[in-house]
Amino acid sequence: MDPARAEVLHGWTHTAFPIDDASRVGEARRFAAHESARLGWNPTDAGRLSLVVTELAANLHRHARGGRLLIAAIPARHAVEVIAIDNGPGIADLRMVMQDGYSTGGTPGTGLGAVRRLSDEFDLHSTPEGTVCVARVSERPHEKDDGYASAETCTPRGDAARPCVRVGAIRLPLRGETACGDAWAAAIDGERVALCVADGLGHGPEAARASEAALEVFAQAPFGDLVGMAERAHRALLGLRGAAVCALRWDGPAATVQSTSIGNVAARLVSGVADRSVPAQHGTVGLQIRKPQEAAIQPPDHAIAVVHTDGIEGRWHARSIHALLGRDPTLVAAVLLRDHHRVRDDATIVVVQRNG
Repeated sequence: MDPARAEVLHGWTHTAFPIDDASRVGEARRFAAHESARLGWNPTDAGRLSLVVTELAANLHRHARGGRLLIAAIPARHAVEVIAIDNGPGIADLRMVMQDGYSTGGTPGTGLGAVRRLSDEFDLHSTPEGTVCVARVSERPHEKDDGYASAETCTPRGDAARPCVRVGAIRLPLRGETACGDAWAAAIDGERVALCVADGLGHGPEAARASEAALEVFAQAPFGDLVGMAERAHRALLGLRGAAVCALRWDGPAATVQSTSIGNVAARLVSGVADRSVPAQHGTVGLQIRKPQEAAIQPPDHAIAVVHTDGIEGRWHARSIHALLGRDPTLVAAVLLRDHHRVRDDATIVVVQRNG
């Protein structure tokens, strides 16, 4: 791995705000303001984020069933991610609501068109089962033009070229907990990507210690030998709670996906015509494992990788995300969370997408 080129992402944690009362709109806005202040943003960028959060939360309160807002700071990318999720009734005319100036009324913005304009990345998907929206607001070191992303493409502002690999993720602690027992990290080096997802036994701070210990081992050599990484992680977790751990390496569009997976972290390679599961061994890293094995899977053409902990039901059907292939990968994570979240556990979903 070339340190000068590689981007290393240490998974961020989302905070959930069920928008079941008008007061939750202000609560979400204040949280976002705290996050932008923690990142040291200027008032202009913080104000853009405040408007995005207020508009999305107000729309959920007025028009949606089961609406919730997820907010996460992403320090490595100088951004705050805002995800709106609901259970319907959906948006009948996307073109109309995306027109800048269209408003649902009673909010300080001008509807979803304003959210798109104020965001640096934006994508939206809606069906009668519900709507998911991803908006990222980034710190802007200098003035940019007024271009903005299409609701269907999530191209960054200014029509910048997409990276070879995009990673979208949601990590959500059990409700009432601040520490998440799941953890994930990814390294991106050109067309190569390495990913590790860990699920500490149980939930809370002790589970978090175990999963973070596994991630520390992965971060030492993310493109290294997967079997050796699993063995080192096992030693590092001795005396801790233990964890399920899945590590993948995908070196290029035509390359096989190499994996070592121990425990109940699920991984699948999904395209429009195929759905292939990554094999996993029984055991718990740090407690009891057999000799780790490395598997090689040929991914389908134009596939995405979906890796998730058991806070997400495993028996979801690939067709539920077919319409989102090629879109912002966080939309896939949001739909799976909405439809398959086991609410009595931490939940993490990481989606790796290749462009081109």
